Amino acid sequence: MPIVVAPIGKEMRVVKILADEKTKKHLNNLGITVDSTIVVLSSSGGTVICQVMDGRLALDRNISTKILVA
Repeated sequence: MPIVVAPIGKEMRVVKILADEKTKKHLNNLGITVDSTIVVLSSSGGTVICQVMDGRLALDRNISTKILVA
């Protein structure tokens, strides 16, 4: 499922990133890679605030629909 519809507060594992190589590299630098864990803290109108490692990130609708979690 895309991270934009993931349950809030539950630790999820990234299974696939459906983005171009430039975006994948940027997400990799932020700590979002396949098999990494991510927790959705809030979701509103497609914008997702999530916790990755020790930091928090805000992802816009374009990116949040391309990150698939399980």
